[in-house]
Amino acid sequence: MDMYKRHRDEMVQRFVIDAGIKDPRIADAMRRIQRHRFVEPALAHQAYMDKSLPIGFGQTISHPTTVAYMTQLLDLKGHERILEIGTGSGYQAAVLAEIGVKVYSIERIGDLSRRVQKLFDELGYYTVGLRIGDGSLGWTAHAPYDRIIVTAGSPEPPKALLAQLAEKGRMVIPVGGKTGQKLMIITRQDDKYDIIEHDFRDFVPLIGKKGWDL
Repeated sequence: MDMYKRHRDEMVQRFVIDAGIKDPRIADAMRRIQRHRFVEPALAHQAYMDKSLPIGFGQTISHPTTVAYMTQLLDLKGHERILEIGTGSGYQAAVLAEIGVKVYSIERIGDLSRRVQKLFDELGYYTVGLRIGDGSLGWTAHAPYDRIIVTAGSPEPPKALLAQLAEKGRMVIPVGGKTGQKLMIITRQDDKYDIIEHDFRDFVPLIGKKGWDL
């Protein structure tokens, strides 16, 4: 018996549908995913609230509204190859996998990545490839990517990630200071990049050679 199903349904209604997310695939994906599996057991009772929660190593799992909103900004058709920068808890990658896209996800903290790999093996998310490394440099082995999603705030869009974006590809990235960033949608047209700025959010900093120093 799934003791959290009612809480999950309420989360999706209040923080996804009522928050203005139009893509029903996102709501369906978040109804299916047991978000409490992605947080510390002691915090499981808070997993379906609209709040970020600590997952260790100074990292957090994002608000459900943020995950849904960033997923909608990717404008997915269902066949894309996606690069995710910042695996974190693995929840964002799981939402993308449930929608049916191929995900390559990078996490700089080895213990976090190994924890997510174990969880994904248990949950059967075999369309997500995980790697430990500097996300600000991307993952050239599988480039170019139709979409790139960055789940940490960067001082500027890393050139390495822009170079790995496919023609007509789209990147969603928070850009700004270490606290408080503006979400940007960057679309590639040949060697030009069109930028649309959205609202402010607050992400953990993107640590790396092309991000923030430790």
